[in-house]
Amino acid sequence: MIIQVYEIQAPDEAALMADCGVDHIGGVILSTDAWKIPALHESVRVIRGMGRKSSIIPLFAHPDAVHRVIEYYMPDIVHFCDSLSDGSAVNERAVAAAFALQQGIEERFPDVEIMRSIPIAPPGLGDLVPSLELGRRLEPVSDWFLTDTLLVQGEKQPVAGHVGITGKVCDWEMARDLITQSAIPVILAGGLSPDNVGEGIHFTAPAGVDTCTATNLLDTEGKPIRFRKDPDKVRRFVAACRGTSSSPYGER
Repeated sequence: MIIQVYEIQAPDEAALMADCGVDHIGGVILSTDAWKIPALHESVRVIRGMGRKSSIIPLFAHPDAVHRVIEYYMPDIVHFCDSLSDGSAVNERAVAAAFALQQGIEERFPDVEIMRSIPIAPPGLGDLVPSLELGRRLEPVSDWFLTDTLLVQGEKQPVAGHVGITGKVCDWEMARDLITQSAIPVILAGGLSPDNVGEGIHFTAPAGVDTCTATNLLDTEGKPIRFRKDPDKVRRFVAACRGTSSSPYGER
């Protein structure tokens, strides 16, 4: 079971995540104005040196900008998490652009793997987002999928136009359908914590799991602090994953 943790921006925290047992350790680049981050560059080197996989999420999709990021960081994985849907419909223009971007990366950087987030609505609302269609369309130019929660029915996404960091689980039935459909490995994400990850693994049988918000440190008001991990929560998450066997016939 692959364990993935994101929003790791500094080499010391990257080393700590590796020591905690995390397999994929990722950082985020928020804009094209500040894409060259020496500490994140060093983190990639540390992650590789500890035998783990590094991943970079650029929150932009212009090919030239993305290529610059890959050339500078040379991560093991580049990850895209734009939502690519307009309500229940596929955003055709966005999907065509995403396909072309990923195809170009495959041609120019054949050693870099591509992860694509597939948006999935919250529990019971899976039919409101075209998750399976997006998977079918983007699988030919992806090495990994990651399920993540796309808020619907008027709720605002934390990062406009992107999936993730909601702290809420996605519809596991739709996630399981995506995992069953896909020929590439799928990582389950969306509100996973040490307390529910075992159930998520058992129900969906993914190739791996991802945690972000639920393993962050908390501020004085009890709210998660972005880019700051709680090592004890991460260790509990890893222990819960390692102690769980996946089954495609789990019950919720």
